[in-house]
Amino acid sequence: MKLAEALQERADLNRKVEQLKNRLVHNVLVQEGETTVEDPERLKQELDDSLRRLSYLIARINETNGKTRAGGRSLTELIAEKDALSLKIRLYKEVAYEGSQVSYRARGTEIKIKPAISVADWQAEIDRMAKELRLLDNTLQAANWSAELLE
Repeated sequence: MKLAEALQERADLNRKVEQLKNRLVHNVLVQEGETTVEDPERLKQELDDSLRRLSYLIARINETNGKTRAGGRSLTELIAEKDALSLKIRLYKEVAYEGSQVSYRARGTEIKIKPAISVADWQAEIDRMAKELRLLDNTLQAANWSAELLE
């Protein structure tokens, strides 16, 4: 199995686990004399089976990410860089947005609030980082589709 396939299955299992939890929650109480729409014990078994598979996949994915290299670095290192870069971009965007707001106080233009940063420079850096993020993601995707999941 390719690493990318395992990642897709992990995402599917995460969704399934959440859905099973919701179905269980809606089937744990029933009016006296009635039956539940679904059997809670069967749902519990399906949830347990899904969580076992999820645990197995997470362990295999993490081991594969640690041992697979792309561009001279492990996938774990690349993922950490991608996550940090995504966070940095989001934070910079918030700062640039705030810096682009012009506020006036009192009557009309008596007190003008202006940016203390160069919003254009910040935006240029955001654009540069966004390109870097896309390239990093491309590297990870290529590695995910070429690497075999370590068993």
